[in-house]
Amino acid sequence: MAEKSIKRNYIYNLMYQILLLITPLITTPYLSRVLGADGIGKYSYIESICSYFVLFATLGLTTFGQREVSYVQNDLVKRTTIFWETNIIELIASIICCMIYIIFSLQQKDSPLYLALIFNLLAVIVNITWFFQGLEEFGKIVLRNIIFKLINIIFVFVCIKSKDDLIFYLFGTACITFLSNVSLWIEVPKYITKISISKLHPLRHMKTVISLFVPTIAVQVYTVLDKTMIGMITQNDFENGYYEQAVKISKMVMTVVTALGTVMIPRIGFYFEKGDVKEVKRLMYRGYRFVWFLGIPLCLGLIMVSPKFVPWFFGEGYNKVSVLLGILSFLILAIGINNVTGMQYLIPTKRQNIFTLTVLIGAMINFAMNYILIERFAAIGAAIASVTAETVIAIVQLMIVRKEINPLEVLKEGANYWIAGGIMTGVLFFIQKLVSASIMGTVALVAVGASSYFVVLFFMKDEFLLTNLNKILRR
Repeated sequence: MAEKSIKRNYIYNLMYQILLLITPLITTPYLSRVLGADGIGKYSYIESICSYFVLFATLGLTTFGQREVSYVQNDLVKRTTIFWETNIIELIASIICCMIYIIFSLQQKDSPLYLALIFNLLAVIVNITWFFQGLEEFGKIVLRNIIFKLINIIFVFVCIKSKDDLIFYLFGTACITFLSNVSLWIEVPKYITKISISKLHPLRHMKTVISLFVPTIAVQVYTVLDKTMIGMITQNDFENGYYEQAVKISKMVMTVVTALGTVMIPRIGFYFEKGDVKEVKRLMYRGYRFVWFLGIPLCLGLIMVSPKFVPWFFGEGYNKVSVLLGILSFLILAIGINNVTGMQYLIPTKRQNIFTLTVLIGAMINFAMNYILIERFAAIGAAIASVTAETVIAIVQLMIVRKEINPLEVLKEGANYWIAGGIMTGVLFFIQKLVSASIMGTVALVAVGASSYFVVLFFMKDEFLLTNLNKILRR
């Protein structure tokens, strides 16, 4: 395990995470025009409902499986046991949820649209991505995703031609997700061995699984419930359409920052099991600096670029998306920080109960603020609620681990990047007045923003930048 490169796996996982979102990024300009904001909104609402059933089918097993495999990745028998025990729990939960979902769907006004997403639930049964993440074999996941995301892109442009094709879009994308998960099973025989069924005891994990499931539910509150509440409170597909598109872009940008988390969970879990506290702390501070290094320019850059990006990317009628992006951009920093503290530290060090508590606090804040703000401000209210909830979680988690991880040191890690980010924002403020809302205008803003940010850091002799720059130049 020690030979495996964090940097290489980060790149693999970054590619994996981007590919999960790259298809929407490529297809969104087309779909936003073909389906319209109301069609996108209807899809977003129905998909959010289906997500709750997927949530209960998954049971937090993705996090559990990845963590447990990371502990025993060098032990063939133990990792085989974890593999089958986790899959048994997942199979039982998924079958139950599938049956309930079918009954629920048949009672809905748009039942064909709901039933079209049944393969999203079936995909959970065959999902073993967590196994390869725990083994730090991210390359195989990336290869799988490249193939099936290309298939998805071809499907959209060939098969989706009008608003009437919404049902085909739902069904087709769900089927592709299912087939994508199935394809990874080809690699499984290389990593497991034969084991007697009598040696499998999946129920022994239920206490831990449930403890990880609770924060998963809470996270769902401010990632999916936003869309559900917008749809229920406003009864307006357009508002959900605006919010869906804004969230899609903010997640795409956020991926660059959070991709390191999936890589670090098994690595920190490995050193924690060895009792190497010093190395765990070193990796933690490195993680915080990474978040500031990339998160600050991405957050501020998205705010400055979105007014020129939204009009040409989404087409007419999506102006509100720019406002929403300006608010949701702060999620990049908030989620980045609590990803390091929560997912990279609390979970691998077996303090999921503390993690659960913090996430529940954020979830309750998000729900309460959604209830108050959505009625008055619609999608904008949901965006404000999400940013507030994530910020509270980040602060609370840092205060909880303050004896091990100094919050002031965490803030100091970001000093250089706030200065460089502030100068970059000032430059973009003046430059954006000179460019049009077009592809070239957006590219120009991104290029000028990135250049000014890194030039400032270079002249500041930022250690993080120079160290990584030297590593690149040596190759």
